[in-house]
Amino acid sequence: MAKAKSAFVCTECGAEYSKWQGQCSNCREWNTLTEIRLSSASRPGGGSAGSTARQGYAGGAGVALTDLAEVDLSELPRFSTTYGEFDRVLGGGLVPGGAVLLGGDPGAGKSTLLLQTACHLAQQHRVVYVTGEESLSQVAMRAHRLSLPTQGLSMLAETSVETILGMAEREKPAVLIIDSIQTMHLEDVSSAPGGVAQVRESAAALTRFAKQTNTVLMLVGHVTKDGALAGPRVLEHMIDASLLLEGSSDSRFRTLRGQKNRFGAVNELGVFAMMEQGLREVKNPSAIFLSRGEEMAPGSLVMVVWEGTRPLLVEVQALLDESALGNPRRVAVGLDAQRLAMLLAVLHRHGGLFTGDQDVFINVVGGMKVLETSADLAVLLAVVSSLQNRSLPRELVVFGEVGLSGEIRPVPSGQERIVEASKHGFTRAIVPRGNAPKKAPAGMEVIAVDHLSEALEAI
Repeated sequence: MAKAKSAFVCTECGAEYSKWQGQCSNCREWNTLTEIRLSSASRPGGGSAGSTARQGYAGGAGVALTDLAEVDLSELPRFSTTYGEFDRVLGGGLVPGGAVLLGGDPGAGKSTLLLQTACHLAQQHRVVYVTGEESLSQVAMRAHRLSLPTQGLSMLAETSVETILGMAEREKPAVLIIDSIQTMHLEDVSSAPGGVAQVRESAAALTRFAKQTNTVLMLVGHVTKDGALAGPRVLEHMIDASLLLEGSSDSRFRTLRGQKNRFGAVNELGVFAMMEQGLREVKNPSAIFLSRGEEMAPGSLVMVVWEGTRPLLVEVQALLDESALGNPRRVAVGLDAQRLAMLLAVLHRHGGLFTGDQDVFINVVGGMKVLETSADLAVLLAVVSSLQNRSLPRELVVFGEVGLSGEIRPVPSGQERIVEASKHGFTRAIVPRGNAPKKAPAGMEVIAVDHLSEALEAI
């Protein structure tokens, strides 16, 4: 009997070690090494590593090289998922041979979204849906509840990767969906399903099959309590696109964000609404974040942020209250709290407004997470509005980056942001001078500013 060997693998980067150690030397993370058992494998012909390497070098003598200028630049063949928002995040649709990993919190709607997509794709393509977490009857009940077309969709309840690959070799599907990768296992790997080695090797085998047969592979992945994809980080390097489905339990809206995409833009955003008939596309996401009341309250302002390849109008709210604490609170929901503290210092130094004795609360309406710096000027003007208890005009929209010296810096795609605001009925905009258009849209007054003091005078 071959002697069982063990190795220690880092759950963050996938690096392997012969013995356990507290810190991974590759990614510098602590307590991330887990033990896995490996079966001993003999080399063909009993040759040593050196002889095997020499044979490999000799065998590669006839490999032909291709000049980069001669590579075919024709457009990759894509086909639609039948959902425009899903296609947007993927960069235009599904690419044959591409591997897509969809992650999200429990109950976010990962299986629902993929089941809806599979049922509609099956009307035109050969689709196989492999479920490892639910029975076939459970999936059928969900499809019936959502009134989905079930004819033509092939189902398989299986967790063995060898069995799935054998079926795929025989059936030759155009789309193969695995729900989920954490339940898959290979017979040759001795660790339990969901372990580092099983997830890595199972994903590698499935991805290799997809590349060789031009099959679209869609994997469902679990997330940890921190919101990151569970399993080794090498899993994210294997696949072509990593998508994250987000949504709070108290909201019916879900956002699908692209974190990695070899065939399209990164940080692209798609918006869905969870209805009784499943996930439905939101064609105009700005309307979600602009559901304001009839009467404007102090501290409320609309800003234009850029998500992927399109602008979104989002409402930001600020509330300042006199603090009874020695160290006033700075709370930001949907924004970076450290950047908020920096902006308040700029407001004091270059705007002459002191907030050191105030508790400052900032909220982005609708659960939106704003990561770019174009929200700086809107946040500061909302803070000033709340501090002075004066409402800003309903038809006002603001965007711009604020520097430490109080200058207002331009942001990308300024013209497109102004046009989007004009489409939603806004008639006044405060923007950086570098983003001022040569000709403003009809009915839109554009106020270009260079410094924070000019923006404060404009309101």
